[in-house]
Amino acid sequence: MSIIVIFFSKLNTAHRRAIMISEMTFKERSLLFAKLAKIAYFNADEAKSQAKKLKFTTTEFYDKDGAQAYRFQNKDDLVIACRGTQPTEWNDIKADLRAMPVVAETVSRVHKGFKAEVDELWPMVLEDLQRKTNQSKKIWFCGHSLGAAMATIMASRCHLYKDIAPVEELYTYGSPRVGWKKYCRSLGVTHHRWRNNNDIVTKVPFKIMGYAHDGKLHYITNDNKMGKPGIRDWWNGIWQGLKEGRFDSIGDHDIQAYHDNIDKALSDVPPHYFR
Repeated sequence: MSIIVIFFSKLNTAHRRAIMISEMTFKERSLLFAKLAKIAYFNADEAKSQAKKLKFTTTEFYDKDGAQAYRFQNKDDLVIACRGTQPTEWNDIKADLRAMPVVAETVSRVHKGFKAEVDELWPMVLEDLQRKTNQSKKIWFCGHSLGAAMATIMASRCHLYKDIAPVEELYTYGSPRVGWKKYCRSLGVTHHRWRNNNDIVTKVPFKIMGYAHDGKLHYITNDNKMGKPGIRDWWNGIWQGLKEGRFDSIGDHDIQAYHDNIDKALSDVPPHYFR
């Protein structure tokens, strides 16, 4: 009887143990980081409660002059999730509008407003990443909207410091263009960039200003499949939105829509997609 009790006790302990993010499938990671990107919009108490359900034992809120992000971690992983644009926050709107390219911390040029948001938080984030107790953890970045841009810039800075472990991966949802082409080519981070159909934020700032996208694009079609952007799919999304009484380009930017549509899109994809 005691052997059976011990067996089930170990089984329950294993079930409760947090799964290392690196052991997850691509779909599981994509959904996890979408959830964390959404949690980044919550207040500190709610974020801590929700992160605990995802097996993160430590939650820290970074907040300075309207620039905001969270650190979620457990004994294996450390995730920096940056908060996206909040329409009621003037600082966020101002950051989005300050689209003048300025010299980046690494190379080339980057969006002035996005860089300014990162500059506010970077000393605090850097201190936690450099802490000896965190140097053995795997580091991940994620974010939605403005938070996606901030996460991209933060992740790109990490390789400048020898006492920070290499960033495992960066996951962004509805990311605007962050910097010039040379900047994007220099990031040195595995970046999975999710775009939901007609998400309007992914189309700014404009290419004519020199801006480009970074990372491997994962595009969700209007019918929630993995595909490639094109005129037909763009029009199908617009038309479907009009029939449902909504503006598709704005609705597609919602972080919950990203999570739900990723779940659908990755439910039936060919094996070669993950290679």
